[in-house]
Amino acid sequence: MAEGDSGEKTEAPSAKRLRESAEKGDVLQSKELGSALVMIVGAGWLALGGPLLVQALAELLRNSLRFGRGAVEDFEPAQSILSQVGHLALPIGLLFLATIAAAIGAPAMLGSFGFRWGAISFRPDRINPLAGLGRIFGTQGLVELIKALAKIAVMGAIGWWLLKSRLPMITTMGRNDIIANMADVGHTFVFAVIVMAMGLVLIAGVDVPVQIIRRTARLRMTKQEVKEEHKQTEGSPELKGAVRRRQMETARRSARAQVAEASVVLTNPTHFAVALRYRPGQDPAPIVVARGRGATADAIRALAEEFDVPMLRYPQLARAIYFTTRAGQLIREDLYVAVATVLAFVFNIDRAVAEGRTQPDIEVPGEARFDENGRPEA
Repeated sequence: MAEGDSGEKTEAPSAKRLRESAEKGDVLQSKELGSALVMIVGAGWLALGGPLLVQALAELLRNSLRFGRGAVEDFEPAQSILSQVGHLALPIGLLFLATIAAAIGAPAMLGSFGFRWGAISFRPDRINPLAGLGRIFGTQGLVELIKALAKIAVMGAIGWWLLKSRLPMITTMGRNDIIANMADVGHTFVFAVIVMAMGLVLIAGVDVPVQIIRRTARLRMTKQEVKEEHKQTEGSPELKGAVRRRQMETARRSARAQVAEASVVLTNPTHFAVALRYRPGQDPAPIVVARGRGATADAIRALAEEFDVPMLRYPQLARAIYFTTRAGQLIREDLYVAVATVLAFVFNIDRAVAEGRTQPDIEVPGEARFDENGRPEA
């Protein structure tokens, strides 16, 4: 049972899987959303730029029907054509730019904007007839068929409603003059485009969640795939252990001589380790001979055990020295009292143990207190 369950894709796709699929061209997309945006932009252009286009067409018609002596004597067809077409350049150019913006806006709204080489790379399954038949007659084909039928139903219902609501106006158009009729036709057409655009928005509002669900289901992972990806990303425990051992060996070789002459090692107890040396009459103040965190701290603790250097657990003091002093430097003056108290205990540790005394309590100044990330503690 466990072996059968391991092959089921029950886990949500990871960020890495989503990123890799996007690089290959498998991105979230909705043709219905693109169509809706283009229709909305077209409707807006008709409402705002339509009158400008009508004026340009009227001017083009008037200029085309003018014919005088100058048109024969100074006949320049290229200039005439450019001047006539120039009236249409602005409204058509605005429509062109608005349509491009709508086409770009659809993938941008879905977070799929951008060019990906993987989307145009050669893939054998794209020319495989069996794969194509599977897409046509499979789940994807069924979904596309339902979407097409839904569009036909919605747009057909909108068209019938528009025709029925405008039928009285259409049947009485012959009673008005041509200019009034043209204005009514224009208003009706703009209204129809706007209503149809809203219908496409409704279809897109259903299609986008469907596409999200389908893509998520397509990219789902098995538990084993999640484990393998985690190993690749974070490294297997065996590899991490081997790296940590190498780091410890390197740190032990570099810190061996320094820890051997240390007077005491202060620990966090696990993340930090600081080795201090103080020789009365020789050192003006306690000196940091070695410091480290992680694998380096482990190496310092191992060397302290090897050379019988006393190790005491003082988390705040260890962090204070680690974040304020480098190896080979004297400790800060505001830490003298705390370190002196520790050293006095260490230098008389045999008598303290015999008398049953524990390590003394110390006070670290507030400005020298840090958390494990080096941020000052409040």
